[in-house]
Formats: sequence, C-alpha cells, structure tokens
Amino acid sequence: MFGVLVVRQADGTFGVLRAFSAMLAGRWDVPGFVPPVFDRDARARVEPVADATVKALLARAEAWSASEELRRLREEDDARQAREATEREAMRQRHETRRRQRHERRAAILARPVQTEPRAAETLPPLPSTDAEAAPERTKTERVQALHTLDQEKPTASVLTESERARALHALDQESRGDKAEKRRWDAAQEEARRQLAPARAKAERRVRALDRLRRIVSRGFMKQFHGTYAITNARGETRPLRSLYGGAEPPSGAGDCAGAKLLSYAFAHGLQPVALAEFWWGTPPASGGRIQGAFYPACRDKCGPLLPFMLEGLEVSAPRVFVPPPAPTPELSIVFEDAWLVVIDKPCGLLSVPGRDASLLDSVLTRLRARYPHATGPLLAHRLDLDTSGLLVAALDSRTHASLQRQFLHRDVAKRYVALIDGPVQGDTGTITLPLRVDLDDRPRQIVDPVHGKPAVTDWEVLRREAGHTRVAFHPRTGRTHQLRVHAAHPLGLGSPIVGDPLYGHAGLRLHLHAETLSFVHPATGQRVSFTRAAPF
Repeated sequence: MFGVLVVRQADGTFGVLRAFSAMLAGRWDVPGFVPPVFDRDARARVEPVADATVKALLARAEAWSASEELRRLREEDDARQAREATEREAMRQRHETRRRQRHERRAAILARPVQTEPRAAETLPPLPSTDAEAAPERTKTERVQALHTLDQEKPTASVLTESERARALHALDQESRGDKAEKRRWDAAQEEARRQLAPARAKAERRVRALDRLRRIVSRGFMKQFHGTYAITNARGETRPLRSLYGGAEPPSGAGDCAGAKLLSYAFAHGLQPVALAEFWWGTPPASGGRIQGAFYPACRDKCGPLLPFMLEGLEVSAPRVFVPPPAPTPELSIVFEDAWLVVIDKPCGLLSVPGRDASLLDSVLTRLRARYPHATGPLLAHRLDLDTSGLLVAALDSRTHASLQRQFLHRDVAKRYVALIDGPVQGDTGTITLPLRVDLDDRPRQIVDPVHGKPAVTDWEVLRREAGHTRVAFHPRTGRTHQLRVHAAHPLGLGSPIVGDPLYGHAGLRLHLHAETLSFVHPATGQRVSFTRAAPF
C-alpha cells in the first residue's frame, strides 16, 4: 500500500507527503518517501541481536528436521504403519469371509429337522488321543472338520440329533472365538511394535516442535523490544508507547509501519497540518485478491484501527463515510412471471434484495413483494442478488413452494447464467475458476481468496464477445458465495480483471455491469422445468 497526505505548511501553502507501508524493495528508507516511525538508534541496538538469535534457532530446527536420525525414524515408523494397515485390512477381510461362511452353515444347521434320539449312523467319529498340551486346539479343528464333512454328506433335509446340532453350533462359536483371539494376538503384536518405534519418533519430533516454540517465544520477546522503539504522537502533541494503544492485546506484525501512520507521524514531527489522506494499492495484487492497482482502500483494521484514532486526536476530522443507497428505482417491480405459487422478478441495479439494518435501507425487493402479495406466507425470496447486480430473482408465495425452491438451490439443481462486462482482456475462451472465499475480517463486506479457511466457490465461464478494452463474459456459478463472480473476475488466478463499475474489486462507475440473465428450475407445483431470460441492459 502507498499513501499520500496533503499538508498545510507554516506559511499557508500546501504540500504533499508520500509513504509506503512497511518496506519497499527491502528498504526502510527510499528517497522521496517519509521515513519509518521507529527510533533508529534504539532499533539498531535490538535488530542485529534479534536477527542473529532467531536465525540461529531456525537453523537448529531445520538441521534437526533434516537429520538422518529423524529421517530414519520416520521412514521406519511410516513403513510399520503401512504394513499394519495392510495386515489389518487382510485380516478384516479374512474374518469377514469366515463370518459369512459360518452364518451360512449356521442357517443350514438350524434348518434341519431335529429328532430327540440320536442315530448311531450319524454320530461323530471318535476323536484321536492327543497329548494334553495340543489336545484343545486339535480337538476343535477335528470337530469342525468332522461336522463340516457331515454337513457336506447329509442332504439338507436330513435329520440331526439334538446333541449333533449342539456340537455343530458350538464348533461354529469356537471358530468365531478363534478369530477374536487371533485379532487380540495381532493387536498385542502391533502394540509392541508401536512401543518400539513410535515413542522414539515422537520424542524426535517433539524436539523439532520445541525448537520451533523456542524460536517463537524468543521472537515475541524481541518483538516487544521492537515495539518499544515506536513512540506514537497525535495532533495534540501527546505521545504514547505503541503497545499501550492495543488495550493489552499483542500488536500485530507490522503495527506502526503502515503508510498512514508514517505520514501522520512525519507531519506532526515537522509542524505540518494534515489536510487529506488517501491510501492506494500499486503493484502486483496480493495472493488473497481484493486489491487492484490504482484503487484506493481504507486503512486496515487490525494494525491501524487502534493507532489512527489516537493519532487524529486534536484534528478536525470528517465523519466516517456511511453507505447511502442510490436513488430508489421505480417502486413498481418488473414481473417476468407469476402464478399461484411463485413469482419471478427482474431486479433493477441499485435495489436491495432484502431490507438493510439502517432505517434508510428499508426499500427492497422483499418489502415490495410483501406489499404486492399481502397474503403470501413464508420468507418469499428463495435467493438474493447484490445491491449492484441486476437480473432475475424467484420468490415463493407459500412456505411449501419456498422449501422446494430452497432444496433445489441447496442441491444445485437451479441453473443460473450471468452476463458481465469485464474491464480488460480475458485470456482464453472458456474455463472454470475454483477459488475458495471468505469475508475480509478487516474490510467487510469485501471477500478474499483463502485456500485454508475459505468456502469452496466454483464458477464456469465463457467469452461471448471481445470489445475495445472490454470482454463480455457469461458466468455459470456452481456455488453461491457472496461476491463470488466479482472476486473470481478480479483475482489474478481468475479472469485477472474486475467487472466494469465494480466499486469493491475494481473501479466505481455508473453501475456494476453484472446481470443475472437466465434462471431455470423445476416448478414445485407442476414438476415441469421452467426457464426465464431477461437480456442484460448494458
């Protein structure tokens, strides 16, 4: 971020100061720009020691992470885990196969008729004598084999004695217990293997984490010393330590180094009267998007939010800008379709979908629908469009229809097509953008790209026409995130250029050139798929 500050000098003439946030090309001082806020001598006493100490700790952590011992422990433990997973799955499948076989044999045994008196011809063969130690296992195996032979030789309808049935069922139970015993023995063996490898690996990795924690603790200690080199002055000439302005919270990295703070600090130190301040982005957009070259942006909330109010004390400051809705479009809704169950509206640009919190923001599509259909039930609107976006909206006139439409939106059964005019050339003719989005906590309602915490957002697009300096594009969103199409257009990994007239992600104009042109869904009452189209008014 860069900043400019118009100042009034002692002789009444005006001048302009320039600043950049943090460092420019790795330098704190660049000719033509104001210097940083911190005390240079105090920082010079802290910085060399801090850099050397932190780098040494980082080198230790990296050396241990790449050590032969840790590599060997990880490889051996990973191999053990892979082997354990393979054996576990093989045993599970083996036991599952035997369980199904026992189930089938049990069903066959229970399906045979039973007679009270046993028949000599069908008695089990005598078991051979065995030594006492091996007898139980061999007895069980031979009993199962004998019963299995009997099962195979007898027709399904043959009669069993009660003792034969009992012994056959008991043998199946013994098989089941054998599988459970095998699993217990296997689990014990794996636990022993884990005890041999896992603790050693865990201990080695704890050392890596401990070195990393130590580095962070030491860094925080040095950061407090760095913060001590900043003395923040306001327009009254009052000075406070940087850390005291954050209410006991830890100041974020880079606090005091933003362009606005530098400009005001320099002006106060040199007896200059601040008149107007602006900050803008210049250069490659950040990875999160939300910034384009040449556009102006408000001061950040986390770093500058606690600083600037104090620095501006003693100055006559303009009231914060508040959102003022544009002149309300005609109160008559443009109805595209209506029946006893639903209504489709062509929303004009500049009309809210639902009322805002402020009393001046009551006019909306929902407000007008309530007035037009006083007997309608339920929430009415099944989806929304941004204030600056025009196009098709569908509303339900009863709760049942609304629930059906909501399910279709939830399951992505509603087909939507938007038309937009892009402020610049677009590479390629078609494509899909998959950039996860979340709200910018420091600048609501702006959305930013966040691969870690963002929600999935997917947009298909195709070029319709290339015009002088502009590209007309059709968007087919698969998800419905806030500002999805606007961010996907402006982000460097999206189309790389904002939509014409976008005040948040591009440059403000007469209107945002984004229009919901086509809407298609299954009519909840008739079951027929219906489609509606309204051409873009630009």
